[in-house]
Amino acid sequence: MGDAYLAAHGLSKQFGNVAALDAASLEVAEGERLALLGPSGCGKTTLLRVLCGLDVPDSGEVAVAGEILAGPGVFVAPERRRVGLVFQDWALFPHLTVRKNVAFGLGKEDIARGRIEEALAMVGLGYLADRYPNEISGGQAQRVALARALAPRPRVLLFDEPFSNLDTELRIKVRTEVAALMTEVGMTSIFVTHDQEEAFVLGDRVAVMRDGQIVQSGPPSEVYEFPVSAWVARFVGETNLFSGVGSGDVVTTPVGRLRLTQDRWGPCCVVVRPEHLLIGNGEDGVVQSVEFYGHDTSYEVSLNGMRVNVRGMAAPRFAPGDRVSVSHSGPQVVAFPVEELADAASPNGV
Repeated sequence: MGDAYLAAHGLSKQFGNVAALDAASLEVAEGERLALLGPSGCGKTTLLRVLCGLDVPDSGEVAVAGEILAGPGVFVAPERRRVGLVFQDWALFPHLTVRKNVAFGLGKEDIARGRIEEALAMVGLGYLADRYPNEISGGQAQRVALARALAPRPRVLLFDEPFSNLDTELRIKVRTEVAALMTEVGMTSIFVTHDQEEAFVLGDRVAVMRDGQIVQSGPPSEVYEFPVSAWVARFVGETNLFSGVGSGDVVTTPVGRLRLTQDRWGPCCVVVRPEHLLIGNGEDGVVQSVEFYGHDTSYEVSLNGMRVNVRGMAAPRFAPGDRVSVSHSGPQVVAFPVEELADAASPNGV
C-alpha cells in the first residue's frame, strides 16, 4: 500500500446496476487534509462509507497506518478502525446535552480520562457542555459534532458535506476554523464537497471524482491550472472551452494565437480561464451581460457566434450592448483532443 497513511486501492462497489465506485484509488499522507471534490452522484459518499467501514467494498483494499482494514478475506468492523465520520446533518441527539452527545460511544475509561472536556476545549465549546442542541446555534452544533468525532482520538477523520446546512457567512467561518483545527492537531482528514471553492480552501490536496473514479489529484493550484481533461477544467472553476487548431506549441483560437503547455497538431479543445482574458474598447464582439461582485466583474461577450466569459479586477467599465475587444493575457494554455468539447458538457453518469 506504499508509504501513505491512508491508502485505498482499486475500490469497487456496485448497487444493483449502478457502479458507485469503479476501481477508485487515493492516498493521503499523515496529517494531510484532502478535499474530495465531485458532482452529486459521483460516488463520494460511498467512498467515505467504505473507508470508515459502513459499506463493504466488492473489491479493493483500504489501509490506515499500514493496517489492512478491508481487502480479500479481511474486514475490520467500523468501531475498531478508529476512523471518525462527521455527518452532513450533524446527527446530534436532541434529548442529550452537549456533554452527553460528545460522550456517546466513549467507554468509561475514556470519559474518566477527560476525553469529553478535551474534545470540547479543542472546538472552544467547553462553556456549552450542559446545553441541549436546540439551545445552541447551527455553527456551534457543527462544532459539537466535530468534538464528538474527535473525542475517541481517531486516526483519520472523514467529513461528508459538513457545512452544507450552514448559511453562507457562517459556512465560510466554520470551514476555516475546522481546517485550521485539523492542521493544529495534525489530523489526517478527508472533506467531501461538490463546491470547488470550498475544496480549494479546505484541501492541502484536491482529488476530483467522476463516475466512481478519482480522475485527478494534486495541490489546488495544480488541478486548476493543469487539469487532466476538459471536463475537469470546467468542473473545478469557470472556464472557456474554445475550438482551436494546434501547430506545435501554438494554437489558433477565437481570442488569438496562444502558447501551449505542450505541442498539439490539428483541431483541439483549448482551456482559457476568464481571468486570463482582457476586455477593452474595440469591435471584436458585443457585451451580453455584466455581473459585478465587488472584488471583480464578470462579462459575457458574444464573439464570432460564441459566448465568452471575461473577468476583470475592477468595477464595470462596459454595459450590455457595448462593442468591445477581447484578448488573452495569461500563461500558456492547456489543450485536449477536440472530442472533449462534447465530453465536458456531458452530465455525470452515476
